[in-house]
Amino acid sequence: MSFDPSASTGSLSAHQGFESLATIQPPIALGPLDGRYREATAPLVDYLSEAALNRARLHIEIEWLIHLTSAKALPGAPRLNDAEIAYLRSIPATFGAEEIGELATIEAETRHDVKAVEYFLKRRLDTAPAALGGQTALASMHEIVHIFCTSEDINNLAYSVVIKGAIDEVWLPAATSLENQLADLARATAQVPMLSRTHGQTASPTTLGKEMAVFASRLHRQLHRIGCTEYLGKINGATGTFGAHAVAVPGADWPSISRTFVEGLGLTWNPLTTQIEPHDWQADLYADIAHFNRIAHNIATDFWTYISLDYFHQNLAAQGTTGSSTMPHKVNPIRFENAEANLEVSSALLESLASTLVTSRLQRDLTDSTTQRNIGVGLGHSLLAIDNLKRGIAGVDPNPAVLERDLDSSWEVLGEPIQQAMRAAEIAGATGMGNPYERLKGLTRGRRVTQEDMRTFIKELGIPADVEERLLRLTPGSYVGLAAELVDYLGEPRA
Repeated sequence: MSFDPSASTGSLSAHQGFESLATIQPPIALGPLDGRYREATAPLVDYLSEAALNRARLHIEIEWLIHLTSAKALPGAPRLNDAEIAYLRSIPATFGAEEIGELATIEAETRHDVKAVEYFLKRRLDTAPAALGGQTALASMHEIVHIFCTSEDINNLAYSVVIKGAIDEVWLPAATSLENQLADLARATAQVPMLSRTHGQTASPTTLGKEMAVFASRLHRQLHRIGCTEYLGKINGATGTFGAHAVAVPGADWPSISRTFVEGLGLTWNPLTTQIEPHDWQADLYADIAHFNRIAHNIATDFWTYISLDYFHQNLAAQGTTGSSTMPHKVNPIRFENAEANLEVSSALLESLASTLVTSRLQRDLTDSTTQRNIGVGLGHSLLAIDNLKRGIAGVDPNPAVLERDLDSSWEVLGEPIQQAMRAAEIAGATGMGNPYERLKGLTRGRRVTQEDMRTFIKELGIPADVEERLLRLTPGSYVGLAAELVDYLGEPRA
């Protein structure tokens, strides 16, 4: 007997009487970044949406036209005046809802996204006389549009421009804000002693601020790498040889024309490519962001653990959350859990991008065309996670009472400094200091040690008086070494 899924009483399909959500207008988002979490990720739409990519393609096509005519690379081509250049540059500047719809209609006919942009621009050249009072050569410049370009000449430059914009204007400021927030917390809590946990067990104390400084420093290093990203670009024809260029206009210095154009876009010129710019810079960038994500993931899990230990107490007003749906005493650390999950999704996508974009069969295949459309998704989940981490950190306060209680009940952690003091004393000439590790292990291993136990042990050592006095003054709360001073090694927060 075969199973008929349509007969299931649990089906929510339209033919079971449920309205089809797929036809509702405006369209319902399939993914959470454009639905539930739209507010946090919306800034990326200006750079990494399909509409933003098309706007960037239009920008590249127009700048190439302006560049060629300005450089006198095309014998007989008219020179554009300031009004004509301003008109051309106003086209992508005013690219909005109506233009997006028009371009979609053209693409439905061409079945080619870059060709649709070319035709869209030619339409605007046709309307230039009306906009400029009739005195313009723009309407006669159809054949200069997209000249010497393969689609990837436009695409690679458009992607470089929008990715650079997304990183510099959206992602980096958000990530740097997280770094600065941790650095501020580190400085504010530099003197707050805290019991360490190595392998989940009590260990030599630190300060809360020093641990926050470690995270801030790690993020700072990774953000420096990302901030130094080279965004490469090429415009050299169908297989990267300037073949058609050299045949059509042999007297032009095409590598120089290409280089000045790419560098004029704020990019690094790549002279050695196939039909595509090889995307190695993208692979480096996505690997660096995925590494940032993993550091941020560590921050999320450590804050979660500190909250479970009550080292951080959640500020209910700042968290703005109901907590458990059934257990009213709970306030769930949802910001950190949300960040953790989104960082995992982001890293998985970015690592996939980094590993697949560097391979293209021979001189060209189209796998990158689909892959690159997910750049915004990868960065979007990272941006969402950063937003949640910042909110989560802003919503917790150190809990000194619990920090002090745990330190006061963990005198065994002084076994390390006492052992090392014994060794140093023996090296300096004291007697009776032998086997310090074994003697401390006998005192502390597998048992709870009290303050009195530790002081009795110190007094029975026969250690030099100045060392004994120093050890007797030592408490778990004061045994933090140079932790507070180490926070000063944090560099000034980057703007």
